Amino acid sequence: MNLDKLETILAGQPAYRAEQARQAVLKSLAENWDEVVGLPKDLRQILEKEIPLKIDAKIFASPGADSLKALVTFGDGLRVESVLMRHDNRNTVCVSSQVGCPMACSFCATGKLGFKRNLTAGEILEQVVLFGRALKRENQRVTNIVFMGMGEPFLNYDNVMAAIRTMNDQKGLNIGARHISISTCGIVEGIEKLIDEPLQVNLAISLHAPSDLLRSKLMPANVKHPIDDIMKAVLRYVKNTNRRVMFEYIMIDNVNDSDECARELAELIKSRLSLKLAFVNLIRYNPTGIYGASSPERVKAFKTVLMEAGVETTERYRFGREIKAACGQLAGDKNQ
Repeated sequence: MNLDKLETILAGQPAYRAEQARQAVLKSLAENWDEVVGLPKDLRQILEKEIPLKIDAKIFASPGADSLKALVTFGDGLRVESVLMRHDNRNTVCVSSQVGCPMACSFCATGKLGFKRNLTAGEILEQVVLFGRALKRENQRVTNIVFMGMGEPFLNYDNVMAAIRTMNDQKGLNIGARHISISTCGIVEGIEKLIDEPLQVNLAISLHAPSDLLRSKLMPANVKHPIDDIMKAVLRYVKNTNRRVMFEYIMIDNVNDSDECARELAELIKSRLSLKLAFVNLIRYNPTGIYGASSPERVKAFKTVLMEAGVETTERYRFGREIKAACGQLAGDKNQ
């Protein structure tokens, strides 16, 4: 499927025809053009030839069916991963924004793949449409979107925001802006741009360490975007938007999960932000190589230190370890 060609193919058609076709793909989630009986047969035949709606994807289900992972292949043969996570009546799709990633975080499977290219807005939307179709068969729908898959969203800012506008459009996927979250490793320019966006999407910062020394070892991008710069940008964001910011923190065994790290993290947040506008989301690491995951007991102890310091802390429900839900694990597997 190539949504980016849709406007070009329909350029000579009346505006209402283009809108019909667009809604058929994004709102009705049609899986082939023959389903779209509101369009003339000759136009459907052209669309079927030029923009078939089949999505080239392999889907892997976790044993408990609480998560589905898709390996999506685009026209140039490059692949990305997306995940559907089902929990507490929410159907959340985790989308990728790039093929590979240039950030090279040492704990991330995607980082080991290197960077290939940015995704187009249509390729980002395709990942959501894929799971939207599957949920439609169960009389359900996608309720939430997180840009936490492959790639750094703020290095593909324009295409990410174009996709989000379509996701939010009532004539499109109709997903509320407050149910859409963008996760960044701390690209300050992207945070600054987001301040001026009219859509009230959520911001998440992939922090993963409380100090520059440790963070630079885990995340090379910290050299260019150190914690102080990130926190200054986040402060401007919360002052201008009055929206809460989530700090994501992957729990890696004997690396960043000590009580001392927890105390440093609490002090970092408390000294820079109003506690009403910040919270921490702890994530047990899905092992991808050189590191191991923190034990449940260590995660609990870390969380206790933060909570006792007054920092609201949540723990992400663990999805899909059996289906390699850490992004990059499937795309880097030549057997898939």
